[in-house]
Amino acid sequence: MEKSRPLWDNPLQFVFACISYAVGLGNVWRFPYLCQMYGGGGFLIPYLIMLIAEGMPLLYLELAVGQRMRQGSIGAWKIISPYLCGVGVASVVVSFFLSMYYNVINAWAFWYLFHSFQDPLPWATCPLNSNRTGYEEECEKTSSTQYFWYRQTLNISPSLEASGSVQWEQALCLTLAWLVVYLCILRGTASTGKVVYVTASLPYCVLIIYLIRGLTLHGAVNGLIYMFTPKLEQLLNPKTWISAATQIFFSLGLGFGSLIAFASYNEPSNNCQRHAIIVSLINSTTSIFASIVTFSIYGFKATFNYESCINKVILLLLNAFDLEEGSLTADNLNEMKDYLMATYPLEYAQLVPQIKNCSLEAELDTAVQGTGLAFIVYSEAIKNMEVPQLYSVLYFFMLLMLGIGSMLGNTAAILTPLTDSRAIASRFPKEVISGVVCFVNCIIGLIFTMEAGNYWFDIFNDYAATLSLLLIVLVETIAVCYIYGIRRFEKDLYTMIGHKPNWYWKIMWAFVSPLLIISLFIFYLTDYILTGTLQYQAWDATQVKDDDAMIL
Repeated sequence: MEKSRPLWDNPLQFVFACISYAVGLGNVWRFPYLCQMYGGGGFLIPYLIMLIAEGMPLLYLELAVGQRMRQGSIGAWKIISPYLCGVGVASVVVSFFLSMYYNVINAWAFWYLFHSFQDPLPWATCPLNSNRTGYEEECEKTSSTQYFWYRQTLNISPSLEASGSVQWEQALCLTLAWLVVYLCILRGTASTGKVVYVTASLPYCVLIIYLIRGLTLHGAVNGLIYMFTPKLEQLLNPKTWISAATQIFFSLGLGFGSLIAFASYNEPSNNCQRHAIIVSLINSTTSIFASIVTFSIYGFKATFNYESCINKVILLLLNAFDLEEGSLTADNLNEMKDYLMATYPLEYAQLVPQIKNCSLEAELDTAVQGTGLAFIVYSEAIKNMEVPQLYSVLYFFMLLMLGIGSMLGNTAAILTPLTDSRAIASRFPKEVISGVVCFVNCIIGLIFTMEAGNYWFDIFNDYAATLSLLLIVLVETIAVCYIYGIRRFEKDLYTMIGHKPNWYWKIMWAFVSPLLIISLFIFYLTDYILTGTLQYQAWDATQVKDDDAMIL
């Protein structure tokens, strides 16, 4: 079995596979949000501490287990102890759940990518109503980018109960996304190993292009100042540390079995310790790098919206009071408003409902994460750039590469235990097993292309895996340190890489990391219990805003 096991062509290919899997959409859309919420540059302090105390040690542990046992998650934990087979099964089940809904992001990326070749971009302006006498009312109440996302992309229903029908355009995009994934994994490491060079490297090329463009945008400096201004008082907030630990945990993809699967295709003498450090540092550096790009664009968007708001107020006052053009500017606006209010109190009072309170700080404080950041905020900024089609194609192609790279890891976590099973592998070729897994996931994934599909996506994303993964990784660390034995594990590492782990690794594995995981588990379990019901953001087309909704 071990002699015929496929291998990566070289260690670099393995590193690229891990980077392609770990560096995903969370680096682009969740880490910047956490920086925004929890102290800007000050968030880096707990984040880097959690990287050292939790991220690196647990990543090293999973890579070492996969490389030593040379099996997928089920087989690897079964070798450590027959009673731990369920840990591997749990990893496969969680990866299956993730694959069901995660690939719909790639479907959305395909949808936006195809529409990026139009001039003007379809989300640049509101569409005309059916009578062609004005713009669609729902679009007029919000923005063209929100309308394109909620109505033209998702055709979203008002609640989870109104499930609606499958949106055939999204279903076709989802089918295409699964077809691409299938072609990438068709021949195992032979095909995946080639694809990861593209999925791991191209996003960095796009990020560099966006960094150069972002830093030259008007108002970009406002976003960067906002990001790097530390709010150290947030360090006293327990949620800051919990969010940092959670981000490290999920960003590296721990507990899914993907890292164990990838490492099982290594040469037994591969230096998995060095690779664990490299992958951890690249993943975290990418998060920081992506945040700089995001906040430069976010600063541009906020400044653009702020100045547009100011110009609308100036135009309103100029017309209402018949003032000379140029007499009102952004610099003297507040003084002139006070003057007009004192001089023409009745007329000014009638205009008050129309006068918006323009604030750059309020624009920057608007917290957006997840699909809202990826498909609304970025598209809002892109439409106001020069040559928006170019930057739109680059951005959504980058999202696609990040999403496909993560999907390669998710599917590997499912397929490796199946192909390791003699009962299955002896009856069906690898291509058939891969095809069945992709087909089943695609069929189930059609749920997320229905009118209420985005609500199901949010629920799965928020609730499907959090507690399960924490419990899986907790059992993994206990199994290695206290069932398999830390000294026995030391000897295995010595055999593989030529030296035993130092005190840092052993203390983290045996004490610090398990305690952190237990703390996170207690926090999220308590939060779920206190919340009582599952919640999701429902789109209210009448009010044109997201409202909290509950599953009763």
